Amino acid sequence: MIPIEILLTFTAAALLMSISPGPSMLYIIARAIAQGAKGGIVAAIGLAVGGMFHVFATVLGLSAIFEYSPTLYTIVKLMGAAYLIYLGYSYWKDSNLINTNKEDVKKPKIKSLLTIFKESILVEITNPKTALFFIALLPQFVTPEAGSIPLQLFILGLIVIIVAIPCDISVALFSSKVSSWLTKNKKAQIIQERVSSSILFGMGSYIVADELIEAER
Repeated sequence: MIPIEILLTFTAAALLMSISPGPSMLYIIARAIAQGAKGGIVAAIGLAVGGMFHVFATVLGLSAIFEYSPTLYTIVKLMGAAYLIYLGYSYWKDSNLINTNKEDVKKPKIKSLLTIFKESILVEITNPKTALFFIALLPQFVTPEAGSIPLQLFILGLIVIIVAIPCDISVALFSSKVSSWLTKNKKAQIIQERVSSSILFGMGSYIVADELIEAER
């Protein structure tokens, strides 16, 4: 069984990632602006269903890598850490472009709730950032001594989905007011982007440092 301290740490990391802005959150905001909280909530549920696809894909892929090559698994972890650092850099870079962005936000078209649900599943399944995020984050919290690797990966992936649901629903409920304020307040957008950048960059750097320390022992 995964140690409780690892589960708590991972849950905290998943929560931080869930409240960081990204394609999924922007999709929920777009649907909520167009069709209110109901549209946003349906989008959030659809994204959760789509997220399960990535959970199973990650479990199958990473389990096979670990079984046949623990060294390759370590390489995957380091590549994942590098990706987190890259995302952190990208968020920081984007924050510098906000002041130069003069485009107005256009109101999305109205869609049926069933269409939103199916579309949001497809949005999440085809989102390469979600797949890369799972591959980058989950391996960092797996401990071979804790038992079955596939089971650990599945539990961790499930935690990501479960933690994201209330966060996404909260975004849907408050997005109309929050998004309206953010689009008018560029300073708030910059702060939001840079906080996310710091979280991602810090996580990636910590993982790299931890692996280097382990290699020296």
